[in-house]
Amino acid sequence: MLHWSKPLEGEFLPYQKVYLDRVPEGDVIAILKKNIIENTDFFKQLSPEQIEYCYAEGKWNIKEILQHLIDTERIMCYRALRFARKDDTPLPGFEQDDYVLYANTGERDFRDMILEFEAVRSATVFLFNSFNDAILQQSGTSNIGKVKVNSLAYVIAGHELHHIAIIKEKYFPQAES
Repeated sequence: MLHWSKPLEGEFLPYQKVYLDRVPEGDVIAILKKNIIENTDFFKQLSPEQIEYCYAEGKWNIKEILQHLIDTERIMCYRALRFARKDDTPLPGFEQDDYVLYANTGERDFRDMILEFEAVRSATVFLFNSFNDAILQQSGTSNIGKVKVNSLAYVIAGHELHHIAIIKEKYFPQAES
């Protein structure tokens, strides 16, 4: 049984704190599993018009946000794998706007994207469940800062919660009342 603990300052990159603050107490794997069920159910309820909607010029539509969640989760898992295997090669950041720009979401079926999101999350859960407590404490360098493997699971969970909150607040504010 893994002993998950919320990351402490210095175990994650400063910009990730906003994501970590969104993660409730508890087993982060259970949170990841709960999030994927709730959030894919939410995405499945959206109409074609809703998934193409942008609340302001220059903002991403829902399809683009979903693709961003998929891409970011894959990148965080890659980092976790590298750090878990004691690969000390510093990893660069990624330009999220370029990833969205070149993701081809306009030609993709939204239902397929939801299935992909579920598949990526399933792989995420298997990856983190393959680690032991010692591996969770491994760290590596990403974006010129030290990050623990443990922290990356929380970043994934919090990043998803962060974007879902933005969607509900900015794209569908009436749903929050």
